[in-house]
Amino acid sequence: MSTTERSLGPVRHSAIITLVLLLLDAALVVLFAVAGNRSHSTGLSVSDVAGTAWPFLIGLLLGWALTRSWRQPSRLWPEGVVVVLITVALGMTLRVLLADGGAPLSFVAVATGSLALLLLGRRLVSSQMVRRR
Repeated sequence: MSTTERSLGPVRHSAIITLVLLLLDAALVVLFAVAGNRSHSTGLSVSDVAGTAWPFLIGLLLGWALTRSWRQPSRLWPEGVVVVLITVALGMTLRVLLADGGAPLSFVAVATGSLALLLLGRRLVSSQMVRRR
């Protein structure tokens, strides 16, 4: 048992790891927004990136909640795949309805592929780290 596990206890240690993984997923969604804004020259200020990212961050949080991803935050199927689908679906819906943005099919395809790569890739890496431990 590590020093951290002894001092925090296994349950608290697990909760901290889960929170870190949720925050890492959120950071990956923000990275997706930064990359999109950069490639379309739509601005890289905090407000520009936040304007692009917030619908997808809401989708991410709902995806985590509906799949109860905190129980197994590194699981690819079904949690990871469902989180990606909810992130994209709700993100696109909020973008169109509230963020005054469009959702052409090409953007939906690129967003789905990019977020799947980022969010499922994170799960794959973190699940490998857990197995080695």
